[in-house]
Amino acid sequence: MDNVCLIISGGVFSDDPPVPRDASCVIACDRGWQYAERLGIVPDVILGDFDSSAPPVRTDVPVLTFPVRKDDTDTMLAARHALEKGYRDITVCCALGGRFDHTLANLQTAAFIVSRGGRCRLLGRNTELIAFTRGTVRLPRRKGYKLGVFSLSDRCENVTLRGTDYECENIVLSSAFPLGACNAWAADTAEISVGNGILLAVSSSEA
Repeated sequence: MDNVCLIISGGVFSDDPPVPRDASCVIACDRGWQYAERLGIVPDVILGDFDSSAPPVRTDVPVLTFPVRKDDTDTMLAARHALEKGYRDITVCCALGGRFDHTLANLQTAAFIVSRGGRCRLLGRNTELIAFTRGTVRLPRRKGYKLGVFSLSDRCENVTLRGTDYECENIVLSSAFPLGACNAWAADTAEISVGNGILLAVSSSEA
């Protein structure tokens, strides 16, 4: 995956949907270094405050240690590192579940990435989220999965859905009303587009 950065976060461990093994750069944050070992992935850098895991003992990977009292979460530190290295296509795995404030923080981190010109994919157990702006994502049908779209910014304009049970053309979504919930595929591929604003496309299992 050329020019894709994988961040291994410290939420609930999951490899479903599958975590990409061929990213150009891999950053493990805090407990993420232990998840990297479980996934059989050697990170390019490990960073964090290590308040939820012991620091790594391996010496073949650079380790950046930060104080516990700081403004950035460990995943945000990893996102900043990826953006500073020039990556704009960023996948964050093991990003969901566990503490709800951490899940919300990772959603805001995804919005931060998009606001800096990137696109962010968040992976958790039976869940894939894609945050993007001014473009289109195409999601292949998944058995047992449902779709949803939500505005991460105050509003999203020119939102269009095709290949879904509930289609729409150039509508406005607000962060204060869940109009985009509870959709599904009506074709083999769902096409989701947005103009202005940061849109979150959600694919999650009913199980």
